[in-house]
Amino acid sequence: MTSYGIRWTDPDGVPRAAGVSYDKASAKDRKTRLTAEKCRDIEIVPVKPGDRLQPELTAA
Repeated sequence: MTSYGIRWTDPDGVPRAAGVSYDKASAKDRKTRLTAEKCRDIEIVPVKPGDRLQPELTAA
């Protein structure tokens, strides 16, 4: 089974990444909830077992 991580930018502009991995259906549900919370740049990314996503930091 493939696991997925999620990256997003919160409404205050802070890059975030989920500390857990999700199955595909759960990742899509989390994306829906993040969208409702006005988060942006939401990205579902396949992850390998044991890997954790890091927030994507952009140069200011």
